[in-house]
Amino acid sequence: MSRHDLLATWRDHLVNSRRRSDHTVRAYSACAARLLQSLEIEEWDQAAKLDAPDLRRFIADRRADGIGNATAARELSALKSFIAFARQQVGDGDGEAPRLRGPRIKKGLPRPVTPDDAVNMADLVAGNAVADWIGERDRAVMLLLYGSGLRIAEALSLKGANLPLGEVIQVTGKGGKQRIVPILPITREAVDRYAAKCPYTLGAEEPLFRGAKGGVLSQGMVQKAMAKARKMLGLPDTATPHALRHSFATHLLGAGADLRSLQELLGHASLGSTQIYTKVDAATMLENYRSAHPRARKKG
Repeated sequence: MSRHDLLATWRDHLVNSRRRSDHTVRAYSACAARLLQSLEIEEWDQAAKLDAPDLRRFIADRRADGIGNATAARELSALKSFIAFARQQVGDGDGEAPRLRGPRIKKGLPRPVTPDDAVNMADLVAGNAVADWIGERDRAVMLLLYGSGLRIAEALSLKGANLPLGEVIQVTGKGGKQRIVPILPITREAVDRYAAKCPYTLGAEEPLFRGAKGGVLSQGMVQKAMAKARKMLGLPDTATPHALRHSFATHLLGAGADLRSLQELLGHASLGSTQIYTKVDAATMLENYRSAHPRARKKG
């Protein structure tokens, strides 16, 4: 088997088995290609034998090339996933990844979760899960928060009766207020994959999202999974599940949505609660203006 064959198999796994975003497939494939070329690996058994010291040396070489901590952390995560997959190919146990902690990343200023960051976090959460169905579950929940602006409690209150999801669903928010929210195709697909792999029967009146033992999924488990993912991606502590809902609102407003429509989508009782996003969007635009306009910077 050639190096090209290894990469093609890895890419096919990311696309068809793991359903990763195009961005993630490109990034993970590029990381694997650099590793295989650097170590002259052309067989799965060679890749499967790579361990923590090998990865440490490779990342050190990459650091010498000039990459920063955040990039090093992302590449390490990708390579650990690749080696775990290689071990599965040769039948080496459960295909565990080498145990190696990534570099520490300095906390940056709070910033909105970008569309790419939101999807990448969801993908990384899925890849880090202890079981495939749990990864699909957490990814589906996160995409509901970002793609539909749900509160985490609203997402976890969905029932089996909500399946299959359509283009919109009705959710019950604070004070028992009901509203209609849109469902993106990527979110529908994620929920469908989770439902197909969930080992528990998803009865009409039973919770849609289940914990590992079959009970209702707790908010804490989603928060914990997301905290691990944001650390690996070098995102700030403000990148929480609730931040995905805020990002949904900010991005819609920036794309031209009016406040009344946004109020309905978010389930806010008063327009005043929604108006905070005009300040967030204005702050973002002002920062971009100051960074890009040649006459916006103060002279020293």
